[in-house]
Amino acid sequence: MLLTLTTTQSPATDLGYLLRKNPARLQSFPLSFGTAHVFYPEATPERCTVALLVEVDPVGLVRNRRGPSGEGGTLDRYVNDRPYAVSSFMSVALADVFGSALSGRCKERPELAAAPLPLQLAISVLPCRGGEEFLRKLFEPLGYAVSARRLPLDARFPAWGESAYYQVELAASMTVQQLLSHLYVLLPVLDNDKHYWVGDDEVEKLLRHGQGWLASHPERESITRRYLKHQRSLVDDALAQLTEDSGPSPDEIAGRQAEEEEAVERGISLNEQRLGAVLAALKNTGAARVLDLGCGEGRLLQGLLKEKQFAEIVGLDVSHRALEIAHDRLHYDRLPPMQKERLRLLHGSLIYRDERLAGFDAAAVVEVVEHLDPARLAAFERVLFECAKPKHIVLTTPNREYNVKWETLPAGQFRHRDHRFEWTRAEFQDWANGVAARFGYHVHFLPVGPEDPGVGSPTQMAVFKP
Repeated sequence: MLLTLTTTQSPATDLGYLLRKNPARLQSFPLSFGTAHVFYPEATPERCTVALLVEVDPVGLVRNRRGPSGEGGTLDRYVNDRPYAVSSFMSVALADVFGSALSGRCKERPELAAAPLPLQLAISVLPCRGGEEFLRKLFEPLGYAVSARRLPLDARFPAWGESAYYQVELAASMTVQQLLSHLYVLLPVLDNDKHYWVGDDEVEKLLRHGQGWLASHPERESITRRYLKHQRSLVDDALAQLTEDSGPSPDEIAGRQAEEEEAVERGISLNEQRLGAVLAALKNTGAARVLDLGCGEGRLLQGLLKEKQFAEIVGLDVSHRALEIAHDRLHYDRLPPMQKERLRLLHGSLIYRDERLAGFDAAAVVEVVEHLDPARLAAFERVLFECAKPKHIVLTTPNREYNVKWETLPAGQFRHRDHRFEWTRAEFQDWANGVAARFGYHVHFLPVGPEDPGVGSPTQMAVFKP
């Protein structure tokens, strides 16, 4: 089984420091089930790739009784995919061979361990029990761009159909520790099996390597069940601990968002100005079918319903509570039949591909993007601009430069504590121009709210069009 990891962050050979493996040497490491080899197919200041090749001895596993309990018949023990397909054997090899990087340590260059790098991962044969859709559900919410090619069962006999194996490439900007932690947990999850006995200590491993990302992952329960081989008592224990560590719920965040942001911006009625600007921009597109992504409590939906131009209106939010408030605010149960047919409220996440969002004329994303972790922006971009791909997108976000105009906002703080970042005008335009170029849009920018000659307007708006 083969896995390669590439970076283009100059000097790229710093990857050798992070992994504590010299790019100039071929190194081999004995494992309980075979041997791991580490080598560098390329190592230049511009681009460096490390390869981990794991040789498994399946016959030795059976003869030495180190195979998983409860295996099938004798033939299954000797004829299997272990030497070729990445599985829990690779997870164990990653922990043994790259243990210091997995724990976030770099003795020679400690500052490197905390530095996000552009990383590209390639796996030649990866079992995906659940198909490409499940593969994407696992990795895209973590910020990865996923490329997968399904492998035939046997190229000489195409009538046999395709296999459960994929050639997979992942790309993301993150620390090496984050990437290795994701792989350690998710490789056996994709295989839906482990080669060793799963006991109480596996719960501790899952929580340790899932720290900082698993509690908020949309597939948290599926990951936990598969990682712990569906042992109910272990799964219940792990999920209980993950729930304790998951922080505020989306409902709590949504409520806090509305209260805190309104308190800061109330003096200039900025929210009304923002919604009016977004509504006007949507009308100017000529759209008939429109999305309100991150619709919250339904304030924009109210305005959309008043405009006969919009024949189909869909509001989506991650918070059940916000959708309930929107339902009440819009008096949905009492709407006339013709009005009710125009409106749908959906529960969903903007970092999770959703076929229900495809094919619309326009989408509004109002004060949402700043609530996403930076590592998940890539997933959001693909969900919105590549998968849903509405013809027009109207997106607003705070202008960080304007924060100095609010006396009640302490210096250096965001408009409320759920914001993961706030962009300056230059940062927002760089991001929007980059997204437009990658996904085939043109973009122009408009100020929202009173403009100051030095710091601009409080809200910045981008309108994307074909």
